[in-house]
Amino acid sequence: MARLVPGLARKALGANGLALGSLLADWGTLVGPRLAARTAPVKLSFPRGERTGGLLQVRIAGAAALEVQHAEPQILQRINSFFGYAAVARLKLVQGPPPPAPRRPPPVLRALGAAEESRIARALETVEDAGLREALLGLGRCVVQRRGE
Repeated sequence: MARLVPGLARKALGANGLALGSLLADWGTLVGPRLAARTAPVKLSFPRGERTGGLLQVRIAGAAALEVQHAEPQILQRINSFFGYAAVARLKLVQGPPPPAPRRPPPVLRALGAAEESRIARALETVEDAGLREALLGLGRCVVQRRGE
């Protein structure tokens, strides 16, 4: 398996696939969660025959471009610290929305038994407001279903 991964990554991501794949995996750590939500590394290219001084294309959502331009020296420093050498010399900002974050499927909830329903209802008997009691009842059901209690 370890022998196959570099070849597959190269085919899927290009000649610099492993470097770009590493950037994709750790992008949120490198630029922070706020910028990572509005940006995404797209392509990493190096001068012919070199492995330093690369150009990183970053897809960026509109208004974040100015913020990234101002933070470019810090971003480059973090990227190069991540690689351990001066891999990237500059960023090229490409206007466009970043790819959507992967969505997790909703959890599968089990049906509650009569004993569990009555236990939740008993815990909420002292709540006088009917609307609040119904909201807390729904919350209690979700908590018990997820925990499997």
